[in-house]
Amino acid sequence: MTAPPDTSGSAAEARPEAALDGMSAKAIEGRSLGQIAWLRLKRDKVAMVAGGVVVVLVLVAVAGLLLDRVFDVVHPNTFHEDLVDRAGGTLAPTGALGGMSWDHIMGVEPGNGRDIAARVFSGAWISLLIAFLATLLSVFIGTVLGVTAGYFGGWVDTLISRAMDVFLAFPLLVFAIALVGTVPDEMFGLRGESLRIAMLIFIIGFFNWPYAGRIVRGQTLSLREREFVDASRSLGARSPHILFKELLPNLVAPVLVYATLLIPTNILFESALSFLGVGVNAPTATWGGMLSEAAAYYTIPHFMIWPGLAIFVTVLAFNLFGDGLRDALDPRAR
Repeated sequence: MTAPPDTSGSAAEARPEAALDGMSAKAIEGRSLGQIAWLRLKRDKVAMVAGGVVVVLVLVAVAGLLLDRVFDVVHPNTFHEDLVDRAGGTLAPTGALGGMSWDHIMGVEPGNGRDIAARVFSGAWISLLIAFLATLLSVFIGTVLGVTAGYFGGWVDTLISRAMDVFLAFPLLVFAIALVGTVPDEMFGLRGESLRIAMLIFIIGFFNWPYAGRIVRGQTLSLREREFVDASRSLGARSPHILFKELLPNLVAPVLVYATLLIPTNILFESALSFLGVGVNAPTATWGGMLSEAAAYYTIPHFMIWPGLAIFVTVLAFNLFGDGLRDALDPRAR
């Protein structure tokens, strides 16, 4: 006859759940997807530094707009002809390092002596404004059409997909040069600088939507077969509810990542148009316009170094931050 089991052990041995008695509720509290993504992003030091640079660039752009156009503190178009060598006929800045001094920390432009730091500072808001608004326009159109094509399928998908193919095959640069170059002085109640900025936002944003549309369409084709969509249909949910309440919230992460990677592309495109002379009209300062003006003074390198460096740092910061954000929002990442 076997002996009865020994019950003389400790309470913790008899009751394994007692090990949890001393643990607080916070110790076993789960994390949301946003918290997990933020923890992953914080571990990526390169992405965090790039994100800090992006924040600084946005603040610089806002400050440049306010100080130039609202408070009239910065004067990017003021000529300092006494700082260039007109007697020698070279029109080069006088002094060492392109006329750098405490008053002109980046030097002055050859020919007219305008302060380069003031023009780089003031040109930041135009380049970033065009890039941000053009990205917002293209992402909005691409998301709406992409999720519509992916969810409904059939002839709707065929029609939208063929429209994407047409836009992707369109020679955007040639069209932009032709259209912006023929814009009248006044249109839709806008004129001058405001009209040029609006036209650049429309051209860059409207003709780039297929890139976002193809990404959203592909994600939607995968999501529409998931269980939560079938559950919504079984409960009687209509298509608008499924689109806006079920599918779109799950598309925020890829759309947000693509937007951060599209912004530097739009910055480069705006700079290219300004460099070709069909961007914002002079004397308004833009980074691409400054590079175009510097091409005539290729023997004076400091003139093109500063706006080129501004474009390089901005594009690099957005690309690195976009890569880090993509890794942080990837559900397969560890």
